[in-house]
Amino acid sequence: MAELTAADGKLVQYLNEAYGLEQRLQTSLEAHIATTSDTAYRRRLKEHLSETKRHAREVKKRIRQLGGQATTIDSPGPAAVTDAAQAVLGGAQRAIALAQSPLHAIRGIGQEERHLKNAKTEYTSESEEIATYSGIERLAEALGDKDTRKLAREILREEERMRSYLEKQIPRLIRAVVKAEIPVSQRARSAGTRKAATRAKAKAKATTRAKARTATRAKRPPARKGAAKAKAVRS
Repeated sequence: MAELTAADGKLVQYLNEAYGLEQRLQTSLEAHIATTSDTAYRRRLKEHLSETKRHAREVKKRIRQLGGQATTIDSPGPAAVTDAAQAVLGGAQRAIALAQSPLHAIRGIGQEERHLKNAKTEYTSESEEIATYSGIERLAEALGDKDTRKLAREILREEERMRSYLEKQIPRLIRAVVKAEIPVSQRARSAGTRKAATRAKAKAKATTRAKARTATRAKRPPARKGAAKAKAVRS
């Protein structure tokens, strides 16, 4: 195999870092999918798992096109594990994720807390991938490698879309944790709840005043007939 140029060698290095991240995320997503009971959330995780597997295949293919070998480099981390060694070791990144999988399953004190922690882990992973692919895109641009730049940009869009999804999920998952674990008496009421309470109080006060007026009128003595006739004549 011909020796890589400095430019191609640097591209292969960065692409291998991305390849390792995709390997690790794949195992992590599989663990999260297995422990979530949220149907919509699980469906989105499965979609991104398919994307992650495709990213790994595309990055591996591009590495070989550049004349390099696909490896699972930890970013940052120890020496690379070659394709041949992966058959024995299973890949450094996947080994890390597998070691973490039991933690994903038992972390937290309830399902809601587990969902939240997993989402935060996924958000962190997406951020790391976004930084990695952004670097690859800029490096490829500086080196005039249009194919690598295009690949990095396409993957980057999907990673950003997934991170945006997770960013929107975290507040929802926080609310679920609060609802499941915090007594109502210890929660701050939302603006909507406060407005509803204010309206209810105002309505109750209006009802009380109406009842009081009705009771007052009922207690008044009936007008005398003579007075009523005189009033009628004056009119």
